[in-house]
Amino acid sequence: MSAIITGEAVVLELRPASFAARSLATAIDVLATLLVGLGLLLLLGALPFVVDMAAVRAIMLVAVVTLLVIVPITVETLSRGKSLGKLVMGLRIVRDDGGSIRFRHALIRALLAVLEIYMTFGSLACMVSLFNEKSKRLGDMLAGTYAIRDRAPKTVPLQVAVAPQLAQWAALADIGRMPDTLARRISMYLRQGPAMAAASRHSLGVELANEASRYVAPLPAAGTDPAVFLSSLIAERREREFKRMNVAAQRAASVRGQLERHGVGGQ
Repeated sequence: MSAIITGEAVVLELRPASFAARSLATAIDVLATLLVGLGLLLLLGALPFVVDMAAVRAIMLVAVVTLLVIVPITVETLSRGKSLGKLVMGLRIVRDDGGSIRFRHALIRALLAVLEIYMTFGSLACMVSLFNEKSKRLGDMLAGTYAIRDRAPKTVPLQVAVAPQLAQWAALADIGRMPDTLARRISMYLRQGPAMAAASRHSLGVELANEASRYVAPLPAAGTDPAVFLSSLIAERREREFKRMNVAAQRAASVRGQLERHGVGGQ
C-alpha cells in the first residue's frame, strides 16, 4: 500500500493494482482494440470501389497509429487515467505522487505500450510488472505513473470522543506534536480494536499508550484504561486541530478583507 502525505499532513493510502488486475484490464483493452481494428478492416474490404494497394497501406497505417497511440492517449488524458479495461476492473492510472496523469504521461505510456504489449505480445510488460512491487511496466517507470484500485471500499470516519471521566484532564493537558505514523497506528487500533482478542487488544493498547505518553503532559490518572486514554487523546487532538484551522482561516479572511479595503487586492 502506498502512503502519500499531503501538505496538511494527512496520510492518504493508495492501493496499487495487483498484477492480475492490471493484466485483465490490459487484455480487455487489447481485445477491444483488435475488435475495432477487425471492424475497420472488414469495412475497408467492403468498400464498393477499388483502391490501389498504396492507398490501402496508407489507410491501414493511419488506422494502426490511431488505434494504438492516438486513441489511448486521448482516452487516458480526458478520463484522467481510465480506459475501457481499467473501467471494468475498477482501476486508474495516477502519478507517483497520487495526482491525476496528464498528456505527457499518457503519451509516454502509449508509445511504450506499442513495444511492451503489441510488438512483444505482452511478454515484456508481464516480465517487468511481475517483479515490480507496484506492478509497473516500462511505460509507467518512464512516465512516473502506476495503477491504483479506484474502487477501494470507503471507510467510515473514526468516531471518537473524550471520555467523561477524562474531560477535565483533556481541557488542561498539553498535547505536543505527535508523529503522523503514531496517530495513524492509534486510529487503526481504535478502529480495529473491537475485533481483536482481549489480551491482544490490551497489550497493543498499553504499547501505544506508552508511546503517546511522550507527547502528553500531564498524564491521566494511573489505572486509566489505555483504549479510553487513546480515544480521548485522539478526540482532543482532533478538536484542537479543528479550532486551530478555524482561527487561521479567520485571520486569513481578516487580512484579506483589510487588503481589499485598502485597494491592495485589486492591484
